[in-house]
Amino acid sequence: MMIIKNIVALVALLFGLITIIAGTRVLLGSDPGYIVFRPLLIFNVVMGIVYLSAGVIGFRNVKRGMYLSAVIFILNLIVLSVILYWFTETSSIAIESLHAMTLRTSIWLTILVGFGWINYRKKDHAL
Repeated sequence: MMIIKNIVALVALLFGLITIIAGTRVLLGSDPGYIVFRPLLIFNVVMGIVYLSAGVIGFRNVKRGMYLSAVIFILNLIVLSVILYWFTETSSIAIESLHAMTLRTSIWLTILVGFGWINYRKKDHAL
């Protein structure tokens, strides 16, 4: 179970690092090849830092990692819902942004399930 915990936490850390690097590059002027919705880009870079925190916390404490992953998942789901609405109503959001936010939300659901499963198994073994 320790290996699975480390893998889940490592995925959170790596995803956070990738998010920060990719977002920062675009903020500094790199052209991603589509129109960037700047508030979404800033949200994602800030969340990249939170992703790193979730990875570190998950290594140290699965239950807290699970709670932080739940918060991240919910925030990403809210933002995904908002940009999906804007996309359908105004077309001012690039489809690539919608796809990327869907990927982020899915990854964090998977991380949440991973930490939740580990937390559940820990409780099961404590009985």
